[in-house]
Amino acid sequence: MRFDLVDLQLFIAVADSGSITHGALRAHLALASASARIKGLEAALGVALVKRRRRGIELTAAGESLRDHARLIMHNVDMMRGDLAAYASGVRASVHLLANTSGLSEHLPKALAGFLREHPDISLDVEERESTDIVAAIASGAADLGFAAEHAVPENFERFLFSEDRLMLVAPRRGDFANRRGIDFTEVTDRDFVGLTNSTALQVHIAKHAARLGVRLRVRARLRDFDAICQMVGAGVGIAVVPEAAARRCARSMPITHLTIHDAWANRKLVICARSFATLPRPAKLLVDHLRKAAR
Repeated sequence: MRFDLVDLQLFIAVADSGSITHGALRAHLALASASARIKGLEAALGVALVKRRRRGIELTAAGESLRDHARLIMHNVDMMRGDLAAYASGVRASVHLLANTSGLSEHLPKALAGFLREHPDISLDVEERESTDIVAAIASGAADLGFAAEHAVPENFERFLFSEDRLMLVAPRRGDFANRRGIDFTEVTDRDFVGLTNSTALQVHIAKHAARLGVRLRVRARLRDFDAICQMVGAGVGIAVVPEAAARRCARSMPITHLTIHDAWANRKLVICARSFATLPRPAKLLVDHLRKAAR
């Protein structure tokens, strides 16, 4: 079933005027064309929409329903036209930012919220990717700006440090690691884990380093956010690897402890990167300036 916007506009005009003749005038159509379009709508829908009277028309129940839906559709079309016109004229703009899991969940939200408050005419399209995929997308021109682990960023990219992201092991407060402050990852590869879903960049990062040790982690449960993971850990389901900020935050309200992972891959510097900050579109430059100020 397909609807022509001209048909919907015509039907609204006919319904509001109570006449096909007057509705055709409002829609700038010939009477014969307008009448044929109304009959075409009825044939397509398989139901009568109007009752033809000597002095105009009367809507059937189906016609009243179509009128209400048509008004809503045309209102949304008008809003869409206005929004797109604003983009075309440069009044509004959108920035596409790629970020890894830690960036999206722990480091960027506050800074991005501040940027959106300061720039109500700029929208953000933030997409989660693994750091290596972020770099590849920027290099190919599929994205302008990225938030990634510095080790994945090539030398010819410009970047600045936004924050450090130490990954920590989270374990039950009264478990085997209660009195430990640090650990080598090889000591826990045979344990039950609670992890993120397989599609998240951080989970891919952890799985890759486990594979380099010749092991595949035994993940008992996969969840979509760090708070839920830490709750599972506190309930004794397993241990987990999460960013330090999440570990410390959750430890304040959950029965968990956190240990420093000694392996080098667990200490990451997170950077904002681009092929060239100077050649970015103006909205992206504004975001870069804001993130520089928010960097810690």
